[in-house]
Amino acid sequence: MQETSLWNDPLYRQTVYLVVGVLFVVGLALFPFRNKNTHTQAHWASLKSWLFAAPILLGLCGLPKLWPLIVMTAMAAWGAKIFFQMMGMYHRSNFVWATYIGVIGLAVAIHFDQPRLYDLAPMIFLGVICLIPILRNSAKQMIQYVALTLLCFCFLGWSFMHLGWIWKLEGGPYMVIYMIILTEVCDNFNLLLSRHIGKIKLFSRISPRRSLESGLIAFALTIALAWGLRHLLPVRTEVFWITTGLVCALGGSLGDLVLSVIRRDLGIKDAGPFIIGRGDLLTIMDRLIFVAPIFYYVMVYLLAHEVVK
Repeated sequence: MQETSLWNDPLYRQTVYLVVGVLFVVGLALFPFRNKNTHTQAHWASLKSWLFAAPILLGLCGLPKLWPLIVMTAMAAWGAKIFFQMMGMYHRSNFVWATYIGVIGLAVAIHFDQPRLYDLAPMIFLGVICLIPILRNSAKQMIQYVALTLLCFCFLGWSFMHLGWIWKLEGGPYMVIYMIILTEVCDNFNLLLSRHIGKIKLFSRISPRRSLESGLIAFALTIALAWGLRHLLPVRTEVFWITTGLVCALGGSLGDLVLSVIRRDLGIKDAGPFIIGRGDLLTIMDRLIFVAPIFYYVMVYLLAHEVVK
């Protein structure tokens, strides 16, 4: 990880001040309308949460060495806990603790720069959790438990923890901030606009509030923001900010829809008491489970070809 604190880098300080400053200005603008209706109340609650969470997360990520990876690992484990609670299998401690240990193993692979071990982790994990029914001498509902545990590990562990690999790239911390800002802006603008415009509901049974029209506008705004924040990328050429903007907009929407399928199938909305932005922790993580790995491999490809040039 980083040998020195990111707070020593003027760009990181400027980025933190910019993010917190924008949140503060938006908060001032929204404050007079916070109780106007249920929609403004929801947006105000979301903004208050981010005003509280953003300085803490950015502060921790600015610390040296292992702290950013520790934060990511804690978020992955917490997200896994919420997932198991949603599925009603949190009492199955063998599967829960196997997932926690697996997430820590992913962090160790990242820290010691072992990408091959990391990529093998889902298969290794599957082999381990398949032993649990045998050791427990139990077969009842075990196919369901094994499948859900593997799904949790792959999404909230292996996929999400690609943030750690992005962090290790040149300029990685800024790319992580860039990615989170773009996915959050795209999703929140989509929801905000869908309340006022849009008649075409492409996924009415999964996410009835989202419309095609609001999605296209949010998509365009995200690409524009990708251009505006391109200074956070290691290379500022069109292919970098357009490609990463597309990944954040499309991948974030896909992740949100996938988790919406799970929530609707379970008949629940939010599953955790801790709120960052809108909803529980999974509401933030679901937009990154597809974005993080795709962003990482796309960036590695683009940087490799940039070096060749």
